[in-house]
Amino acid sequence: MRIDRNPFHHGTLGAVRSLGRAGVEVHLVADDRRSPVQRSRHLHRMHAPPMPGASLAEVAAVLRRVSRRLSGPAVLIPLDDASALAVSALYDELTDCFLLPRTAGNVAERVADKATLAQVCAQAGVAHPTTLAPESAAEAAGAVDRLGSPVVAKWSRPWLLPRDAGLRSTTVIRSPREASDLFERRAEAGSRLLLQAFVPGARDADWFVHGCAGRDGVVRGGGTGRKHRSWPRSAGLTVSGEWAENPALRSAAAQVVAALEYRGIFDLDFRRDAETGDYHLIDFNPRPGAQFRLFADGTDTDVVRALHLDLTHRPAPAPDPLPGRTFLVENYAPLAALRALSRPGPRPSPGNELAWHADDDPAPGAALRRLWRRHVTRRIGAALRHRTHRILTSLSIRAREHAPAVLPGTPTRERAVTDA
Repeated sequence: MRIDRNPFHHGTLGAVRSLGRAGVEVHLVADDRRSPVQRSRHLHRMHAPPMPGASLAEVAAVLRRVSRRLSGPAVLIPLDDASALAVSALYDELTDCFLLPRTAGNVAERVADKATLAQVCAQAGVAHPTTLAPESAAEAAGAVDRLGSPVVAKWSRPWLLPRDAGLRSTTVIRSPREASDLFERRAEAGSRLLLQAFVPGARDADWFVHGCAGRDGVVRGGGTGRKHRSWPRSAGLTVSGEWAENPALRSAAAQVVAALEYRGIFDLDFRRDAETGDYHLIDFNPRPGAQFRLFADGTDTDVVRALHLDLTHRPAPAPDPLPGRTFLVENYAPLAALRALSRPGPRPSPGNELAWHADDDPAPGAALRRLWRRHVTRRIGAALRHRTHRILTSLSIRAREHAPAVLPGTPTRERAVTDA
């Protein structure tokens, strides 16, 4: 299930393909009628999702309606923060019709809310960047001076951000003025503004850890990965990543999961401090990361399959890690994708995975290429229109500012010609 309206969410397609290839009947609760996901041969049926901002009662009603159309209990896998938090809160109400991991208390909300993540890190003994929560625009401006530029600005509950408002969950800012301007939009954002010290990192400083904590607390599936490219740069989703073994990072992730008694799929983002060598936990997502298919091992087991096996009381295959395996999101790295598609051999191969294209399921990739061209064309057209309007407005203002002054009683050029 995904409540977020994002037709280009490649993690959804990854989940559909992962379970469909394993012979699971896959139902998708999401607004993806215009998404390439609907073209996948592994998708059995789509169902209308709750509306963004829906109450828990409304989410429960939608899921109960979906459950009545299924032949039996189903493993329910949330794919975005809003879904993950709703399902966690509704655990007791949904266990009669869905199979769910049991996480103690309000852990999902504690880790998803970036304002409380610092407390989680302190509890687990894991490094976390200094984070301030300003109470005024002046405090926000002062926080930049205190933390030093650049500063990472985050909204504590990014799932509440309104669509098409021009607000990003994470932004790198460089001046007190930017911080104060962003603070003034807190009501629009729906949550608190957090300003976080920028962790200085050398090349390949950004890492992530995926895994699935089973009913017994043992982490299965997933691995440690290095982020090579992101969108937006330095503060966005993984465009290009690589499976890279990192025992210290895996140990840090295990510390956090054990301290919280967390159960289910997790996606942790870390950044390595170039000065101290410490790995700072930046984000804890209580759901699959969009790039989770990077960690499909030699048995094609990933965190989504690991959860399904655990909740249906079946053993997972022995791990068969594939360090060096890569993941690429084509619509954000088209030239790299063209090179990958031009190489001989099947795609994806054991060594690489494309987010959208797959030889055994080609329709979503073809649909993505058509839809993305239209999307980019519309965005470019809108940007050009906006820029043209700004230029014309600026020229008009300048023309008025530099027009010769006309003294009272002085005839204009038209009046002078008429009088003559």
